[in-house]
Amino acid sequence: MYFDPTYNVQRQNMTSNITLLNPSQQDDEAIKIERGNARGRREVRRSRIPREEAKWVRSALRSALVEMEGMWENILRNRHQSLKSIFHRSKPSSPDSDSADDSSNSPKPIPQLSPIANSVVSRCSKILGMSTQELQHCFDSELPLAVKELLTYARHLLEFCSYKALHKISTNLDYLNDKEFRRLTFDMMLAWEAPSVYTLPDTPTSNKDETAGDEDEASLFYSSSTNMALQVDDKKTVGQESFSRIAPVCVPIADVVTVHNLFQALTSTSSHRLHFLVYDKYLRFLDKVIKNSKNAMAACVVNLQLSDEEIVLDVDGTIPTQPVLQHVGIAAWPGRLTLTNYALYFESLGVGVYEKAVLYDLAADMKQVIKPDLTGPLGARLFDKAVMYKSTAVAEPVYFEFPEFKANLRRDYWLDISLEILRAHKFIRKYYLKEVQKSEVLARAVFGIFRYRAVREAFRFFSSHYKTLLTFNLAETLPRGDIILETMSNSLTNLTAVSGKRDIHATVDTRRQLAVSPVAVMSLFYLGFKSKKVADICEETTVVSDIRVGEIHPLELAVKKSLQDTGKAEAAQATVDQVKVEGIDTNVAVMKELLFPVILSANRLQLLASWKDFYKSTVFLLLTCYMIIRGWIQYILPSIFVFIAIIMLWRRHFRRGRPLEAFTVTHPPNRNAVEQLLTLQEAITQFESLIQAGNIILLKLRALLLAILPQATEKVALLLVFLAVVFAFVPPKYIILVVFVECYTREMPYRKESSDRWIRRIREWWIRIPAAPVQLVKPDDSKKRK
Repeated sequence: MYFDPTYNVQRQNMTSNITLLNPSQQDDEAIKIERGNARGRREVRRSRIPREEAKWVRSALRSALVEMEGMWENILRNRHQSLKSIFHRSKPSSPDSDSADDSSNSPKPIPQLSPIANSVVSRCSKILGMSTQELQHCFDSELPLAVKELLTYARHLLEFCSYKALHKISTNLDYLNDKEFRRLTFDMMLAWEAPSVYTLPDTPTSNKDETAGDEDEASLFYSSSTNMALQVDDKKTVGQESFSRIAPVCVPIADVVTVHNLFQALTSTSSHRLHFLVYDKYLRFLDKVIKNSKNAMAACVVNLQLSDEEIVLDVDGTIPTQPVLQHVGIAAWPGRLTLTNYALYFESLGVGVYEKAVLYDLAADMKQVIKPDLTGPLGARLFDKAVMYKSTAVAEPVYFEFPEFKANLRRDYWLDISLEILRAHKFIRKYYLKEVQKSEVLARAVFGIFRYRAVREAFRFFSSHYKTLLTFNLAETLPRGDIILETMSNSLTNLTAVSGKRDIHATVDTRRQLAVSPVAVMSLFYLGFKSKKVADICEETTVVSDIRVGEIHPLELAVKKSLQDTGKAEAAQATVDQVKVEGIDTNVAVMKELLFPVILSANRLQLLASWKDFYKSTVFLLLTCYMIIRGWIQYILPSIFVFIAIIMLWRRHFRRGRPLEAFTVTHPPNRNAVEQLLTLQEAITQFESLIQAGNIILLKLRALLLAILPQATEKVALLLVFLAVVFAFVPPKYIILVVFVECYTREMPYRKESSDRWIRRIREWWIRIPAAPVQLVKPDDSKKRK
C-alpha cells in the first residue's frame, strides 16, 4: 500500500468544512479525522515502502501533524471564546483593550530556533519591549557577517537576545532574588546547548496550564500560556561550556577568569552537570551574602569611619563561641575583625563595648605580608589557626587567631579573602591603574569574595575549589598567571571614562577595539552599593560589556592555556605521588638502582686507575692522552649529549605510546621502628660530620688567608703565583694532560710509593695549620612587650 498524494487536499477540504460547524460538532468531526489519520499511519507503517518513499511519507505525516496541531488550536480557541462569552459579561471595546489583547498574544517563533530557544527569545523580547522579529532584524543588521554563518546562526542569535536582556535586567535592584530571573538564566544555558531546531532531538515538555481569565498576571520573564512558553524539566542539566558563555554576562554570578572553577565547585557532586536546584540555591545565597554585606556596612560606617568607596566584605568575632584573638608579642585579646576592599579593621572588646578600631591598610605599598602561621597562649607556637600580618607600618608581626575545634576552615577563609584584596591592590600598583580602572579591579575582587562566601555557605562540604573562585589568588598560583594579569590589564584599557550624567555608547579606540563600560562597578551600583564617585559613571549610562556575541574573551583564552599547563602539571604530580616510598633504606635502594649505570661506569674507571690490569690501563691512558693532545677532549661532552638524544628519539619512535615498564627495585629487608630510628640517627650523625669537616676546611683557609701561620701562608702564596703563570702561558690542553696523567698514574707500580709519600706529607702539612677562632653569641631575647 502506497501513500495517496491527494490526502492533504482532502484533509484541507475536511478542515474547511469543520470550521462551519458549531463547537460540539467540531469536536466530534475532529475526533473522527484524528482516528482516520491514526488508521492511515498504522497502514503506512505496516506496508513495505521503499526507503525513498518512506522518507517522503514521514515528511508528509510530519507536515500533516503540524497542520492538525494548528487546527486543534483554532478549535480550542473558538470553544474557549464561546464558553467565555457565556460565563463572562462582555465589555465594550476600547483602544486600550485592543492594545492589551495585542500585547497578550505570544511572540511569533523564529523558524531557525528550537522550541526552548524560541521560549527564551520570546521572554527576552518581552523584557526588551521588542518583538522577536525586531530582535532578529537587529541581530542581522548590527553584527558582522562572521557571527551569522549558517551553522552557528541560531546559537549566536540566542546569545544576542540573552545578552541584551541580561544587561537590562541587571539594572534592577533585587533581580537576584527573583526566581523567574534564575529560571530564565538557566533556560538560556539549556537553550545554548540546543539552539537550533535541527540539533534538538526531543521536544521539551510544555508549561503547566495556567488559570484562564482576565485576572491572569503577566510575568516579566515568562510569556503567557502559548506553545513557546516552555517549562524545562528539573532533570535537565547544564554543561560547562554553556554555563561559561551565559553566566559571566551577569557579573555578580560569575567572572570570566573563574567561571570554570565555579562550575566545578557547583557540580563536584553531580558528575559535572549543573542542576537547576543547585544553581538556584547558589543564586539565593549570593543574594543573601550581598544583602548581609549592605547591612553590615550600614552598621560599621559610624564605628569604623569608612570612606565613601569602602565596602564591608565580611565581619567575624561577633559570636561569643567563635571569637577572633589578636596576638602581639605575648599579649592576646578578643575582638571583632572586619575586612573591606581597602583595609582590615580590628576592634578589641573592652568592658561590654568595642574600643577604637586598629586599621591595617591593604592598599598602601608597605611591603605587606599575609600568610598562615602558628600561635598559642603566651606566644607559644602550638595551633595552626592564625593569620600573620606584617608590614613596615607595624613594629612586630600581628597574629589573628581563629579558634575552632574542627580543622582550620575559618583561618583559611580569612587568609584567602585578605590575600585577594592585597593582591588586587598590588595589581593596581603594578599596572598604574587610576580612577575607573582601579574601581573596576576592586569591584571584581569584591564580587569574587561574594561568590566565595555564597558557595561556602550554601554547600558546606570540604572542597578545594573554594580558593579558586578568587581571581587574583588564582592568577597568582596558576602557571602563566602573569599572562592572565597582563591580559586583564589590556582589557581594562578599553574602559569608558564617564564625566557627567550622559549616555555613553561604545566608541572605537586607536587599536580598533570597542570601548566597554565598567560593568563590575555598575553592577555594584545597581545592587545598592552607591558612592558619590561612581554615581556619574553608572547613572544613565549604557552597559557595554566586554563579552561579545560569537567571540571568545581574551581572558578566557589565557585561562584555558593556563589550565592546560595545570592539567599536565597535576598529571605529572600524580605520578610523583605514586612513586614516593617511605623509609630511608627503601629510598637508598631506589636511588642505587636508578644510578646503576653511573655507578658501573665509575667502578670501571676506578678499576682502570688501580692498574690491576696493566695492559687495559695502559691502552686507556694512551688513548686518552692522544685525544687530549689532538684537542678531541672538548667534543666528549657534546658527544655524550648527542648519544643520549639519539637513544631518547629511538625509544620514542619505537615505543609508539606503549606504557612504560615499571622500574624494578629489590626491597631491602624490613626493619622495625627502633631500627629505623637508629638508622636515621646514624645518617644524621654522618651528615653532621660532613658539615663539621667542611667548616674546618673553611676555617683553615681563613687562617691561611689571614696569615695566622706565616710560613704556610708564604708557601701557599708562592704556589698561587706559580699556578697563575701556568694558566696564563700554558695551553689548557697541556694542563689537562698533566693533571690527568698525575691522577691516573698514582696507583701505577712504578710511582705508587712516591705518590703515597707526597700525599702523606701534604696531609701532615694540612694538619699543622690551625683553624681560625669562632665565637658563638646567644641571641638577644629581650623583645618589646605590649
